[in-house]
Amino acid sequence: EVQLVESGGGSVQPGGSLRLSCAASGFTFSSYTMSWVRQAPGKGAERVSSINSGGGSTTYADSVKGRFTISRDNARNTLYLQLNSLKPEDTAMYYCVKGIYPRDYLPIKDRGQGTQVTVSS
Repeated sequence: EVQLVESGGGSVQPGGSLRLSCAASGFTFSSYTMSWVRQAPGKGAERVSSINSGGGSTTYADSVKGRFTISRDNARNTLYLQLNSLKPEDTAMYYCVKGIYPRDYLPIKDRGQGTQVTVSS
């Protein structure tokens, strides 16, 4: 059974930083592309970043490019997302997702329960 457990969310002021983690189990983590998808209340899903199985290829949404960094540790079965220079519009629930889906899609399966990021002064 695929299990993805996110942590590291919280409330920060604009300009602040957070580091999200996702502990994966139940599948061969090192074989899969992984993604971070966010969804704000009343808004659609947005894939903010993805990373290939080996960690050598990444993608970012234009809205976060230059501010967020995705990484992974295959030895620890863990996915990360470093969030810097946070803006109020980054406020959302952030989900760790096994695989990669269309940019505006949050899957029902193969995702974690989410971790909340709130950016407010």
